[in-house]
Amino acid sequence: MPATPTWPPKSAPRLFVESTLSAGQVLAVDGQQGHYLAKVMRVSPGDAVILCDDLTGEWLASVAEAGKRTVTLSVERQLRQREAVPDLWLCPALLKKDRFDMVLEKATELGVAAIHPVVTRRCVADKLNPDRARTIVTEAAEQCARTALPALAAPQKLDASLRGWPEDRLLFFADEEGGQPAADAFAFSKFPERGEGAHKAAILIGPEGGFDHAEREAIRAHPQARPISLGPRILRGETAALAAVALWMGLAGDWDAPA
Repeated sequence: MPATPTWPPKSAPRLFVESTLSAGQVLAVDGQQGHYLAKVMRVSPGDAVILCDDLTGEWLASVAEAGKRTVTLSVERQLRQREAVPDLWLCPALLKKDRFDMVLEKATELGVAAIHPVVTRRCVADKLNPDRARTIVTEAAEQCARTALPALAAPQKLDASLRGWPEDRLLFFADEEGGQPAADAFAFSKFPERGEGAHKAAILIGPEGGFDHAEREAIRAHPQARPISLGPRILRGETAALAAVALWMGLAGDWDAPA
């Protein structure tokens, strides 16, 4: 006998919505999301759509009506609770737009809990379009089947970020002048018996030109800072950010959790 097709199919469109979801709810989806469902995915009545609200988790909905600009969805049942992501902040210095877009997208896919952009003296940018940034992380979360969006903070100057830094969060500082090998530092942050103790964590990555001397000294003087090395090569800002997050997720995050 042929295998029974899985439902909902893995190819079902995924969307984050602003409404808090519940069984029996009817939603009218328009704007860009309506265009995506109607014109790109070409949904028809009865088709499955996966919805997330960043509060309760993931829900199965079916298309009730498919108009040219508006698609009406009927919420049927909950599929998953909102996931608990590892408590890792990424604190990347602002980069050129396309490179920072990559950081936002891939950090979301890798599973960070929050993105806190910082502005340093050598940054080539000092502003971030919040709507564009939120669209990037939302679309990345939809693509990788996250049920929890990363928190996205407004850019903050480095000195202000250091002054307000929480006492219970380690700050792993990727220092191009050297530090403890990142793999060793990240492993210590997960296993208390190895000496460091389990802590909330953050990774600070510099801009294209790196931190200047005064910034580096200020970071190293901070009680929560842990200078780390990301290897023998000089990495671009976006490469360093994503390499560090991937390494942390493998050693101290949730990559060893069952699928």
